[in-house]
Amino acid sequence: MPLFTENADVSVRPAIRGDEHAIARIQVEAWQLSHVEVLGQGALDLLDASAIEAQWASAVSSPPGAGYRVLVACDGPTVVGVVSVAPVPTPESRPFDAPGGAILALEVEPAHQRVGHGSRLLAAAVDTLREDGADQVHTWVLDGDDARAQFLSSAGLGPDDVVRELVSGRMPDGSTRTVTEHRWSASI
Repeated sequence: MPLFTENADVSVRPAIRGDEHAIARIQVEAWQLSHVEVLGQGALDLLDASAIEAQWASAVSSPPGAGYRVLVACDGPTVVGVVSVAPVPTPESRPFDAPGGAILALEVEPAHQRVGHGSRLLAAAVDTLREDGADQVHTWVLDGDDARAQFLSSAGLGPDDVVRELVSGRMPDGSTRTVTEHRWSASI
């Protein structure tokens, strides 16, 4: 009698043409769940799923350069998560430093969160960046996204005191609504 009878059918692979619909849906659903309190429902209502899908199609089929990649997590044949990475060139002021990499997006479909897909995507992203010679990675965390901060912290990333503010829309009184993101990084 075999000890294990169930097969794990989960994986991470490079995104291919045709994945863009699932990727866009995952991003919109994940943002609706994670960012409504910080960004506001009005900002999320402005998300154009067709435009997001077109941007992902372009990122998959025509990346802007070497080192730009989109990977997807699959549960069986179904795409349930996405990560995109980009190179960060060596600063001119420190020409002998190794280059770094950035995680531009990391999202898992809400119904498939907390079962390992995010960890597999992050590991694959780091492996990809290492293969390209990166010795560090960074990403951005929106204030109030405690689940993402906890996930990244458990993986060894931490805030590095770099902050940026982004305009996310207008308030009812006409003033601009801004959100704050903190950069999280780690050596890899």
